[in-house]
Amino acid sequence: MTSGVLRKIVVGLIVAAGLTAFAAAQTTAAAEGPGDRVAKLEQQVAEAKSSADNAWMLISTALVLMMTGPGLALFYGGLVRKKNVLATMMQSFAMMAIVTVLWGIVGYSLAFGSGNGFIGGFEHVLLRGVGAQPDADYAATIPQQTFMIYQLMFAIITPALITGAFAERMKFSAMALFMSLWSLLVYAPMAHMVWGKGGVLNASLGGRFPTLDFAGGTVVHITSGVSALVCAQYLGRRIGYPKELMPPHSVVLSFIGACLLWVGWFGFNAGSALSSGSLATSAFVATHFAAAAAALGWGAAEWVRNGRPSALGAISGAVAGLVAITPAAGFVGPMAALAIGLVAGVFCYFMVARVKALFGYDDSLDAFGVHGAGGTIGALLTGVFATRPINPIFHNAQGTALSLGLLEGNYRQLFNQLVGVAIAWALGIVGTMVLLKLVDMVIGLRVPAEQELQGLDLSQHGEEGYYWEVSAP
Repeated sequence: MTSGVLRKIVVGLIVAAGLTAFAAAQTTAAAEGPGDRVAKLEQQVAEAKSSADNAWMLISTALVLMMTGPGLALFYGGLVRKKNVLATMMQSFAMMAIVTVLWGIVGYSLAFGSGNGFIGGFEHVLLRGVGAQPDADYAATIPQQTFMIYQLMFAIITPALITGAFAERMKFSAMALFMSLWSLLVYAPMAHMVWGKGGVLNASLGGRFPTLDFAGGTVVHITSGVSALVCAQYLGRRIGYPKELMPPHSVVLSFIGACLLWVGWFGFNAGSALSSGSLATSAFVATHFAAAAAALGWGAAEWVRNGRPSALGAISGAVAGLVAITPAAGFVGPMAALAIGLVAGVFCYFMVARVKALFGYDDSLDAFGVHGAGGTIGALLTGVFATRPINPIFHNAQGTALSLGLLEGNYRQLFNQLVGVAIAWALGIVGTMVLLKLVDMVIGLRVPAEQELQGLDLSQHGEEGYYWEVSAP
């Protein structure tokens, strides 16, 4: 057989196979009908949306974890004295490990399992039933496991924020035990009340007092900030405070940490849309505008009072703005975000510069002045500025979108916000006081005076953050 004949045979076979495949496709298309093709196309669109949402949520999860380590670890680590830098950073890192284990065992179930108005149940203990299928009540387009791991990052950073109040004087063992209990008995109930099925404050699932909290103003910042104040008061002042100057050992570290917090906060707030759509964009924009306005507000207030703005003031103001916009991020536009940020920057500066000095409590790193105060003012202003076009979360029986905030005529929403704030304050105060007393009785809270003077790096961990080599003369 010649090569020419062989080529003709091969070409013929290829053409025949193509015609057969084309005929089969035509037969299948005819058998499917227009309705089947539309259904198939809709399924492909849904799968594409689910993939996009899931990708954004996994990125947001990583951004929120970055807020704790390295963001908060660097921010807090730079603010303490050199002898306590590692111990302070280790507290944030420890939360990344401890809370993760607790969350997987029972924390997620207590926060997001079906329960009563105040606490979830045990249906998801050991992450039972938490897999690839979505939970439509929380996020219909992403796996429940993605939702679970995203919410874990909030559970990690919240107790880590409290450590700023008792920096430089609590035992590491006491911190670990107290924070473990606090995560389960304060954070989980508050998360369930605001975000969980059946929660008394849940705005999207019909809570008795629907509190607008898009990303954690009450759940994260008020509970941690108020608990921080209780911790500072219970442990008492550091040795030498306030007569002895205790300046930050490295504002450079804190500056880097604050910038990482700012970037990570986009995952914190925009990620709370639980999808990659326009609501995430709106929350992203509001977050950035509020942070910028608060940095300017704090800096201006400091400039007027002290005659010059400081780098520490600027980064503290930015964090205050990020805190305040957290509950409102998915409910307000850019200009309202600017207003919230500006008010928060000035207000938090006043709390740190004046109120703290007036009452004399030693909130070492101003966890209450920034997070407690900023979270409170942000939650209340959410009830004022929330607007229906941004996020029509409330509907009547006919499905018509209802007004959200005070400026739209919904006067009751400000009352609901007050209820949410009051519950967060009460739970933070009572829960923290009980747990502190319990841990104090069992293992003691505060390091001995000689260990505090030595520094927690050496006394608690047997190492130092910096080893300065001195050359021989």
